[in-house]
Amino acid sequence: MSRLQSFIRRLSAQVAVLDRACELVEEIPGPVLEIGLGNGRTYDHLRSRLQGRDIFAFDRVLAAHPACVPDSQHLILGDLADTLPMMGKRLRQRAALAHCDIGSGDVEATAKLAAWLGPAMMALLAPGAVVAADQPLSAPGLTALPLPPGVAEGRYFLYSAKSTTTGT
Repeated sequence: MSRLQSFIRRLSAQVAVLDRACELVEEIPGPVLEIGLGNGRTYDHLRSRLQGRDIFAFDRVLAAHPACVPDSQHLILGDLADTLPMMGKRLRQRAALAHCDIGSGDVEATAKLAAWLGPAMMALLAPGAVVAADQPLSAPGLTALPLPPGVAEGRYFLYSAKSTTTGT
């Protein structure tokens, strides 16, 4: 398979998983965490699908298309190890959805970040929250959900979260 074909499959899987995640959180109140804003495509998709929800977007540096940049109240820049833990005090309620797009060309660094991220975000998630991710995540209370039809196992990941702490 060419890199172009692989890219198309990844994006198709991403859209299918995000659309399914949006359906699953329709009745779950709370904001959305977009962990890995990147160029802003998935932020823009979530913004159009979940109108009226606060979406907090995280990234190390701003590199998004100008039309896909959240306002200053919803854009959190810096290292996730610093910015994610402080969100517990900032959120008015726990998140209904987290989309984690953290993959990079560095396989080892991506795996290390994914291993940290799973447990680190659990305190920010509402009971029953949905997590969509480009990397496999593991944490107590995180349960794999079936992928939408047409999405190959391992291409994208979908989880349900049972919060492991109380209060925000």
